[in-house]
Amino acid sequence: MWNEPSAGIALAAPGTESGSRLPQPAVVAHVEPDSIGEELGFQPGDRLLSINGIRPRDLIDFQVLQGGEELTLEVEDPDGSLHVVELEKDPDDGLGLAFTEALFDGLRQCNNRCPFCFIDQQPPGHRRSLYLKDDDYRLSFLYGSYLTLTNLSPADWQRIEEQRLSPLFVSVHATDPDLRSRLLVNPRAALLMDQLRWFAERRLQIHAQVVVCPGLNDGEALASTLRDLASFGSGDWPAVLSAAVVPVGLTRFRPSGDQLRPVTPAIAAAVIDQVEPLQESFLMSLGSRFAWLSDEWYLMAGRPLPPRPDYEDLPQRENGVGSIRGFLEELDQATWLLPKAVPLPRRFSWVVGRLVAQALKPVVDRLDAVEGLELTLHGLPSPYWGQDQVVTGLLTGADLIEGLAGLDLGDRLLLPRVMLRQGEDVFLDDLSLAQVQAALPVPIQLVGGADDLVAACVGTTDRVA
Repeated sequence: MWNEPSAGIALAAPGTESGSRLPQPAVVAHVEPDSIGEELGFQPGDRLLSINGIRPRDLIDFQVLQGGEELTLEVEDPDGSLHVVELEKDPDDGLGLAFTEALFDGLRQCNNRCPFCFIDQQPPGHRRSLYLKDDDYRLSFLYGSYLTLTNLSPADWQRIEEQRLSPLFVSVHATDPDLRSRLLVNPRAALLMDQLRWFAERRLQIHAQVVVCPGLNDGEALASTLRDLASFGSGDWPAVLSAAVVPVGLTRFRPSGDQLRPVTPAIAAAVIDQVEPLQESFLMSLGSRFAWLSDEWYLMAGRPLPPRPDYEDLPQRENGVGSIRGFLEELDQATWLLPKAVPLPRRFSWVVGRLVAQALKPVVDRLDAVEGLELTLHGLPSPYWGQDQVVTGLLTGADLIEGLAGLDLGDRLLLPRVMLRQGEDVFLDDLSLAQVQAALPVPIQLVGGADDLVAACVGTTDRVA
């Protein structure tokens, strides 16, 4: 995956940053069973200080450094005891360590002031992490989060090239220099086309995103942006692999006077009618539709989702492009061989965002055909955000409590895990799963993918929250 760069910051090396600015030690969160780390005696809470005299800046550095055959590890126990561990291993063998954070030297935050930024459209008083404006190229590489490329130093660009950190996921919004600068309220945003050429020259790649703000970067500006991005989408090693077109999301907490307009059904239909012909032209010239509309456009316009083959290999599924279509395909497979009946009667409720409820109704009808099973779908709005049509992942604990009050929920509520913060039982409004459970009259069962949902309905999994 990587070349063999000099990763991390060398300890006590001439010309390096002072000790006060060194990355924090990597704190072990989990040790894989039967791994080298377990054999060495690593435990959660241990602090990895360095590998071969190098302090890793982040998980990427750690992955590079642990690839050596001979390692010298400096480790600090929770009680402050220091240990030096020397070992030999095969280059392909990892240490089996997971850490509490992916970044050991801190998060690179955004230096833009986009008026449509969702972070600025939240109420005050919640957990600190909700207000962090992530614009970190390392998280983009590791997890597919989007960045703008406006806060990178020469050393960052050098590291991206040396460690081949590709693909990255880039919020483009517009390729016209003046328009992008106005959208991001940052003169450095005007450098995008030069940056794309930089990626192309080094055979590095990105996935692009365009958040459409009606009246600002739609219409001809959107068409021009997609054509510009597609100009980097050809050849054996295209610099731009795909482009996602997503609608701006506006909440009731956004600053006054921002001059932003919400996406209406008519606007959604117009964007679809504009982008679909471009897809066909890209298919002819690039062999791929290249630019895709997120599912929200079709749901807002009241139009059917494109067939599954139109999404090709779903390159932007995590960005909402084909996520509902893919989920429906998985549900089709998961419900292919349903039992004719369940042993005991089961009355369940399944809650989703109102925007996606209609698309999921055929699946509910199929499950309801199982004798003894009654599944009721509740598509909820979000009074918390001030949005009537909302995707499932934006529903908050308060939305659930208010939207489900007084309803017959049957024996159990099936709740998509996507509503909760990864690794924690907490909603976007800081209400905990336990608080929501206490406010509802039936047990909550968390469900993940299609198989999980179907298994919960027909009785092969019954674990409640």
